[in-house]
Amino acid sequence: MIIISLLFERLLHRLGKRLIRSRKKPMYEALLKVKEELMLLGFISLLLTVFQGPIGKLCVSPSAMLHLQPCKPPLHETDHLGGAVFTGVLGGGRRLLAGGASSDDEYCLKKDKVPLLSSEAIHQLHIFIFVLAVTHFLLSAITVLLGIAQTRNWRHWETKIQESDDGAPQMIKHIREFKFIQDHFKGHRKRSRIFGWMRSFFKQFYGSVTEEDYTTMRLGFIMKHCKGTPKFNFYSYMIRALEVDFKKVVGISWYL
Repeated sequence: MIIISLLFERLLHRLGKRLIRSRKKPMYEALLKVKEELMLLGFISLLLTVFQGPIGKLCVSPSAMLHLQPCKPPLHETDHLGGAVFTGVLGGGRRLLAGGASSDDEYCLKKDKVPLLSSEAIHQLHIFIFVLAVTHFLLSAITVLLGIAQTRNWRHWETKIQESDDGAPQMIKHIREFKFIQDHFKGHRKRSRIFGWMRSFFKQFYGSVTEEDYTTMRLGFIMKHCKGTPKFNFYSYMIRALEVDFKKVVGISWYL
């Protein structure tokens, strides 16, 4: 486990150094935010282990625990819940985490109560925290990869526009005719809202932005913000915007 942890830490460290060399400050800050989230989840798991004994001695009545269950058990099993599910000794009294976990469960049973968090519950909580940390890291990486994959054609379109000089006046006239808006708005107001949402949702997986869309958005941006710079690299600007947006959404909110 130590070797795996060190390898993972070195992987994040090398990734951070590569982002610094590439001058991708927003992506590096997003990586730091992910590392902070992983450290926080690890610290929560550590506290659960350290305070497992005191937590196991927090006793409540079985009726209170019944109301906390998301699924109600069958009636013929309610009499056995106090000695099985709540105590966390399913499967013949196996011991989880610390060796004295079963004694904590018996502490509450002597008072005709059940522990608020049994040894089984704490064990499952550790598993949940681990799965949450791995999922958070993987989804963050997948989000970046999908963003790069969606913009893989934009670089070629930008290069094509930068190399062509004679097509600029025609494309600007094309914007003023609002063909882009007409093509996207045509017939949409006649469709139901649900169908429009489904169309937009599934379109993001295949050609969500065509070359005409990119060209029109690029020239519209230039006409609005930098008319004197027709050779503005709109692709680089969008990649920087993607990195800044990712830095904002990658973190887990404090209440979650």
